Amino acid sequence: MTHTFTRAALSLLALFVLAGAALAADPGIAYPSTAEASDQKAGSVLYYNAYTSSASASNAANSRINITNTNSTFDISVHLFFVDGSNCSVADSFICLTRNQTSSFLTSDVDPGVSGYIVALATDTQGRPVNFNFLIGDEYVKFATGHAANLGAVAIAAPSAAEFAPEVPATDPIITVPLDGAPGHYGRVPRVLALDNIPARADGNDTLLILNRVGGNLAIGASTLGTLFGILYDDAETAASFSFSGSCQFRASITNNFPRTTPRVETFIPKGRSGWMKIFSLSNIGILGAAINMNTNADASAGAFNGGHNLHHLTLTAAESITIPVFPSGCGGGV
Repeated sequence: MTHTFTRAALSLLALFVLAGAALAADPGIAYPSTAEASDQKAGSVLYYNAYTSSASASNAANSRINITNTNSTFDISVHLFFVDGSNCSVADSFICLTRNQTSSFLTSDVDPGVSGYIVALATDTQGRPVNFNFLIGDEYVKFATGHAANLGAVAIAAPSAAEFAPEVPATDPIITVPLDGAPGHYGRVPRVLALDNIPARADGNDTLLILNRVGGNLAIGASTLGTLFGILYDDAETAASFSFSGSCQFRASITNNFPRTTPRVETFIPKGRSGWMKIFSLSNIGILGAAINMNTNADASAGAFNGGHNLHHLTLTAAESITIPVFPSGCGGGV
């Protein structure tokens, strides 16, 4: 049987988390639980936009995943889902975080030979999603192509504890959680993404674009991107549109081969110039992504740089959800 989270009365579990929120308070104004997905906040769900690992050359292609429980009162179980970007299959495991604990691992140790993205979701010890807006994370990722960056994990928060409790028994094997921002559900996710600066390839830049579909049944496989639409702008406000298709993850360098525009990208953004783009689906799906630039002249040229960042979120969708398998985490204590 599949259950969906609904708004529920304040439960003992919600009381535990609410007490934890009060005891773990820091100076300043707390981020509201209604704040939308961001890599600058804590949440109950984290999306790591890219990971890779080589089974034979982990020194050249690998990722270090970092995750922290910022709550000073409660331990937490975190369900990790490793989504293969090529075929959308999912492998999963749990990590147990005590109060104030941070943990790191290499993907070459846990999922060698695979590239994709990671979803981390706070659960109780029975594996059911809970309101625990205290998870933060980031990753260091390096590809065999030379692209490397430190990317913050994008956090999605649950609503206040008084409005959030699962109305399902611990024995249910599947739970679907809407990402629509409604009371009792998780926050909304981006629909339109923007890459704010694309440096000219003729200046030695190789910009790697990464896009991920949010949503799907993580018990059997992630949803796919399908056909996406984009608009490329140069620095003189000239626009050119394009379309392309992707699996659950799309990853490609911005070249004359992608995106296919008229004129081609390297003509549209010539040497010494720059541009930007925005991307979305006409099917009202949620997407996340990142961009990593590599310039082989970075050590020799003052204007050449390496690095990356998550894409900007321009608009949101309230039409997404994630479905997860539910089974005990094996973590002791906690919520």
